Order: sequence, then structure tokens, then C-alpha cells
Amino acid sequence: MESDLRLATQQDAASIRAIYAPFVRDTPISFEVVPPSEEEMAARIRKTLTRYPWLVCRARGRLLGYAYAGGHSERAAYQWSVNVSVYVHGRAKRMGVGRALYDTLFAILRMQGFVRAYAGITLPNVESVGFHESFGFTKAGTFSRVGYKLGVWHDVGYWQMAIQSSTGRPAPPQPLPALLNERRLQEALTAGSMKVGRDIETVVKAVDAENFAETGGETEK
Repeated sequence: MESDLRLATQQDAASIRAIYAPFVRDTPISFEVVPPSEEEMAARIRKTLTRYPWLVCRARGRLLGYAYAGGHSERAAYQWSVNVSVYVHGRAKRMGVGRALYDTLFAILRMQGFVRAYAGITLPNVESVGFHESFGFTKAGTFSRVGYKLGVWHDVGYWQMAIQSSTGRPAPPQPLPALLNERRLQEALTAGSMKVGRDIETVVKAVDAENFAETGGETEK
């Protein structure tokens, strides 16, 4: 059974929220403290897609993971830089879902003309650090005791990666809608779908259809 990697829609909001909410409630991985509502998540998807990619990976209607980019800062000189995040359902770990999502995300960001990507990781998180460094991210620095959640002060490390060369005078990045009718965008999504492990069927059989997106998960942020 093949997976489907595509751009998110507002109809994905409930499934995305179900994966994300446990990390808000129970972990310091997200510094939010109240899980966003389905309506708020739909609004975030809608706003992101006006400029940046938000991708989902699904199999037989179940959300396996998602990834998205956002602006690094509002000031004009930062416009070629993005922040990135990826979350993968716990039952879909080590099946290539996170890697397929990130590979595809970076391919699209490269098409748009973005140059550098940044990721924040609540420390310690050996798994997430290793995942990002496998793509070529390098550590940029640490904000010590920058957030307080679940009764503890937390450090956040920041990792950076070149999406493409930063030499010369860059053209302004294209907003995502400018690529929607281009064949290369669909080719990137199709290629990403093919990178997910072929044994996704075992994930789908392992959980009930109604409960799949509610059983928790892990983040590869």
C-alpha cells in the first residue's frame, strides 16, 4: 500500500491537531501550553500556505506525519530564511516518513528560492538532534533556560542548514501559490511519496481507524 504525500488542506486540521496535542499537553517539545483547537489549526494551515509549504503524509486516510516551514523573522533581510518543523506519528517512526517529508519540504523551498533553514530543539533530545544533523544541519547555538514548562526550565538549541547556495544577489523567494500549477511541484510530491517505507500497511493494521490519529506519536522537529 502506497502512502500519499501532498500539500495539507484545512480538512487535515483535526488529524494534525490529534498528533500535535499530546506534545503540547505532556512534553516540553512544544512551548505551547494549551493545544490549539481544530479551528485554530485550520487557520494556521491556511495562513502558512499563502507563502510556505505545509505537507502531510497519509496512508488509507490516516495521518502519518506532517512538516511545514514558516518565516524566520518579519524583517526584510530575513526573507530568504525559514524555520522548519516535522512531526511523525509514534507508530510510523523509522519508516521513512519524517525523512520523506523533510526531503520534499526542502525540495519545494529550494524551488521557491529560500536559502537557509533553521530548527529549534528543546534539549536534551538526542533523537531529534541526530535526525536533523543527518540532513546536514549544524548547531548554531543554545538559549539557556529560555522556557519554563511542566515545572522545569528548558534550554533550546538552534540548528541551521543551507538549502542552496547563498552567494550572489538573490531574487525574492516566490510564494507557494506561484508554484501550484508547475509540474515540478507535483513531481517533488510524488517522489516524496515513494520514499516512505513500503510496509506502511503494518502501521494501518496495528491501530483502529478511529483511534490512529489519537494514540500519540513522536516528533522529529
